[in-house]
Amino acid sequence: MRRRHGQRPWSEPIEEGTLPYRFAQYGIGDGQFLDLSRDGDEGLLHSFDLPVFHTPEQLAEWLHMPLGQVAWLTHRFSDGYRPENEHKAHYHFRWVRKRSGGWRLIEAPKQKLKQVQTQILREILDRVPPHDCAHGFVRRRSIVTNARRHVGQRAILKLDLEDFYANVGFSRVVGIFRGLGYSREAAIWLGRLTTSQVPSNMSFPETLSSKFFPFLKRHLPQGAPSSPALANLSAFGLDVRLSGLARSYSVEYTRYADDLTFSGSQNFIRALPVFVPLTSQIIRDERFRVNRNKRKVVRNNQQQVVAGVVVNAHTNMPRREFDRLKAILTNCVRHGPASQNRDKHADFAAHLRGRVAHAIQLNRGRGKKLQELFRMIDWNR
Repeated sequence: MRRRHGQRPWSEPIEEGTLPYRFAQYGIGDGQFLDLSRDGDEGLLHSFDLPVFHTPEQLAEWLHMPLGQVAWLTHRFSDGYRPENEHKAHYHFRWVRKRSGGWRLIEAPKQKLKQVQTQILREILDRVPPHDCAHGFVRRRSIVTNARRHVGQRAILKLDLEDFYANVGFSRVVGIFRGLGYSREAAIWLGRLTTSQVPSNMSFPETLSSKFFPFLKRHLPQGAPSSPALANLSAFGLDVRLSGLARSYSVEYTRYADDLTFSGSQNFIRALPVFVPLTSQIIRDERFRVNRNKRKVVRNNQQQVVAGVVVNAHTNMPRREFDRLKAILTNCVRHGPASQNRDKHADFAAHLRGRVAHAIQLNRGRGKKLQELFRMIDWNR
């Protein structure tokens, strides 16, 4: 097979019993070590301005950590690279009930692993641009830029990807790092550092039943700093195909994390019986799943909300949310802010300031009214 420019060969013979680098893997059947560090593409890495490393030692050096500690973070010394129990895992696990029903598993990395994942995010993943249609967890994009693409449309089709993070498995994450130019050895280690596999004896809500299965396999953890960027890159092929389909029907398409939104004219409404099955087929082909319970078509004679933003005539805050925030601010002025901090925010002023800024971003006129109320609050009460 012809190698790309800058690619290192991996199939060169290794003398029997020779260890090419620490923690090299055994070959199947022949009992010899495999050298999986030689098929990286340094030219591709340089094109993205990414750090160059091929072996575990070089990865550890880049992370400024002893190799043994990096191996420990990947559960290299545990059977099946899986933590024996929750105490020995490198994540804090927490089940959270969804508003729409069901459960979400939050897997928050412990301090040392979080440090590693943050470095991978800042120095590798942040340098790789996601698709133009992706607006979630992308610099200079937000729920507002996501919503603006759908303002004033006759109809909106909203789809939701089920278990978005859990369905991005280890092999796909390794494939992302391979696609950036990393050798197989480096990609495998990066994949283990950015994915999670819960202990087999971990407790879970009884109502979850068979839906617990995706978490038993190595997957993207919801709660890790590197997961949103990896999820966006894993959906790049999905975005390419769905945006192409949308263009062929003169339809707008955006994705905010696991929320897919399409919008268009009256012609789009007539095309829905064909368009919806085509989108579902593409999503299945790209190894994601549609949550059928959240599929919705909203016409412009109803309130059209895209990822929490009203888009009927212009971007706006939903009326109920605006009225609730206005009531909180009014009561803060009348009775003092302490009486309204029911969720016990550590910095209630910053929390309200952020919500007011969000309102201004969506609708400057209405947001300014909230800002005036915020300025009237006596924070010493």
